Amino acid sequence: MAIVVRLDVMMARRKVTGRDLAAQIGLSEQNLSVLKSGRARGVRFETLEKLCAALECQPGDLLEFEL
Repeated sequence: MAIVVRLDVMMARRKVTGRDLAAQIGLSEQNLSVLKSGRARGVRFETLEKLCAALECQPGDLLEFEL
């Protein structure tokens, strides 16, 4: 069982680069990369809210639970 981060999929759908998204939500490119790759140990709700607002999506579009 694992939580899978689908941030890269949503970024591709919205045609947004990591650099642009990081600047828009006030996160470093390195931290965004860690989150996007699934290596992050957690994510703050504030960051999740900013990602959803910037990408015009729901949290479920970015995170998926796999059995």
